[in-house]
Amino acid sequence: MNIEVRTDKNIQGGERLISYVRAELMQAFQRYSERITHFLVYISDENGEKKGDDDKRCTIEARPAGLKPVAVTNKAANVDASIHGAIDKLKRSLEHLYEKKEHHRGGLPKYIDVDDDVDLKEA
Repeated sequence: MNIEVRTDKNIQGGERLISYVRAELMQAFQRYSERITHFLVYISDENGEKKGDDDKRCTIEARPAGLKPVAVTNKAANVDASIHGAIDKLKRSLEHLYEKKEHHRGGLPKYIDVDDDVDLKEA
């Protein structure tokens, strides 16, 4: 799993921040480690030096193997909250994507008991 972290000129993107983001992503998505090939994380401060509510933005793009990329954005008052919010959104999006892919339509309706001798073509 490749993780790339980028920041704008208003965020100090040192090794400490990069290591922190990588550790959080690895922990949050270890269950999908074989399904996701790449993460791109972009952290920015929309107001620059000005103060403001929810001006830190974190965008995370995940590239699941064999599927289209999934991207989420979260705004918060500080960098840590924006990162965790984006990770939570991405986790929900990927869980929904994988559940949708694995549980496709076409299965048996819930009200038919497969132990009964029912001709499914007539049902």
